[in-house]
Amino acid sequence: MYPNSHHKFHIPVMGLAFTIDSPVKVARFGIASVISIIEDRLIETMRSYYYPFAKLPFVPITAKEKDYRSKRITDYLNLVNHIVNAQIQKLKNEVFETGSEIVKYFEMLPDDNKAKQLYRKMMHTENKPEKEDMENWLRSQVIPGSIDVNIMTKLDKNNFDRSGVLVEDGSDAVSALRGYVNSDLSNSSVVFSAGMNPRLYNFLEKCNQFDADEKGCFRKKIIIKVSDYRSALIQGKYLAKKGIWVSEFRIESGLNCGGHAFATEGHLLGPILEEFKIKKEELTNTLFELYNVAIHLKGRKKFDQPHPINISVQGGIGTAEEDGMLHDYYGVDSTGWGTPFLLVPEATTVDEATLELLSKAKKENIELSNHSPLGVPFHYLKATTGEREKLERIQNGHPGSPCTEKHLVSDTEFTKEPICTASAKYQKLKIAQLQSLQLPEPEYQKRAKNVLDKECLCIGLSNAAPLQYKTPFLKHLTAVTICPGPNIAYFSAIVSLQTMTEHIYGKTNILKNTTRPHMFIAELALYINYLKEKMEADATNMQNPKLRKYYATFSQNLLTGISYYRGITCIDSAAPFFNASLQAAEEALKDLIAQYAFTETGAV
Repeated sequence: MYPNSHHKFHIPVMGLAFTIDSPVKVARFGIASVISIIEDRLIETMRSYYYPFAKLPFVPITAKEKDYRSKRITDYLNLVNHIVNAQIQKLKNEVFETGSEIVKYFEMLPDDNKAKQLYRKMMHTENKPEKEDMENWLRSQVIPGSIDVNIMTKLDKNNFDRSGVLVEDGSDAVSALRGYVNSDLSNSSVVFSAGMNPRLYNFLEKCNQFDADEKGCFRKKIIIKVSDYRSALIQGKYLAKKGIWVSEFRIESGLNCGGHAFATEGHLLGPILEEFKIKKEELTNTLFELYNVAIHLKGRKKFDQPHPINISVQGGIGTAEEDGMLHDYYGVDSTGWGTPFLLVPEATTVDEATLELLSKAKKENIELSNHSPLGVPFHYLKATTGEREKLERIQNGHPGSPCTEKHLVSDTEFTKEPICTASAKYQKLKIAQLQSLQLPEPEYQKRAKNVLDKECLCIGLSNAAPLQYKTPFLKHLTAVTICPGPNIAYFSAIVSLQTMTEHIYGKTNILKNTTRPHMFIAELALYINYLKEKMEADATNMQNPKLRKYYATFSQNLLTGISYYRGITCIDSAAPFFNASLQAAEEALKDLIAQYAFTETGAV
């Protein structure tokens, strides 16, 4: 559990729109959530909706203004903070009676929380002065959930002024960070995801808002999303040497997650968590030594003790038992529940048509796809309006999307300036090139599909909020793309915020009559399937020693993970089914290894 927080879980960032206003919905109940701040046009749309909501005048921030991107972000975060603070004050003044939000606040807390226990005692106390004292103390314990933001570090396109001059510190990710830094959020964090971006991390040195005060407290904190311990150590050391402290490492499953999937080389979540558990003190001390030297060189006072480092985890969690295991056995400070909250309208923003699709989604409706222009595997719900629109364009002979936002531009194969591989411009040029090569038909179809699969995510992942709130975003572009994790196949009920928290804390079960594999087993199956598909794609190149060594290492890491799972004692209640699943996975993996005649070194 985080300091200054009563809850044991958080709601991670989802898409661009799906958690764009989650703090307005859940922060007053003490629940932390994360806003994506990369899409400033969406943020401007949300400003136009929430200023009237807050009964305040809306003044547009147009693209003609200098540094408009960061100004939109700063102002929206200030607005959200204003709304949440007003909600908190209102909630604190409510009467403790059935149906009030202050009652809901305490009812949703975990049963082992001290405030929850006193609340229950207060509700059964008849002595009026004693009850009033309890109520006053409880009101003092009402604190908002953290309003955090996410920046996907890979989305860092350069921007130029009207004269064509590169804007200093004006790239997408850097200007988004500046927007957050200039906001009045406090006790808040920025989450960096998708790997290290030196330009972005170097900009942090200009931001004293991330410095600790004399007591070691931070106004704004840094969270880095990582896939393994090595990544945490590398990124943590890079920042510590600059006098920047990482307050949390947020571990995410490489494949059992929503959105972009950054697969490890077969390193599974359980062994990764074990390494963090064993080495947390070593990690903290290593970073603290570098950090203390760096701040001293900058003329700041050294600290006697390291600042705390929290460890959180997300990706595929689905039951109270799994959540409890992560807290009790691995000692994590918070668990991220993402995909299940897409079915909670009180917490996330999903348009009605997409919400219905999500509630009916089965395993076969979720695809680890090739659809992202970033070239990274992307979890994807089939049959959305985004997919239908893409297929209609292909059928009409006009593949690709209009590229209005340009956040994912990266390809310079045909143009001097980078363009997006999902754009109509790129796909027209690429298909023409493929046609000119006179490839065998099967090869042409395979390569053409790889081109045409790419889909506009800037618009698709943004449209749900404007559709739901009937607020224009981009004219004539209304298609929605959504990216739940595979876990959505086991959640079908659209539920209230309180019901979902009760499920997380084991007070109810919304997965009744559903056979669902343990989160560790689900991830293992995803990795074996991922490995199988990659091997099949590379079948003609399998005599390449470097490639064979990569696959041998990948396979051996999976076998090591299976062996680790056999030895842990934290999932005894599911042991027979769990162990049988491990055995089946090991056999499938060994069959795959035998098919390509691997040894541990990759030799035939």
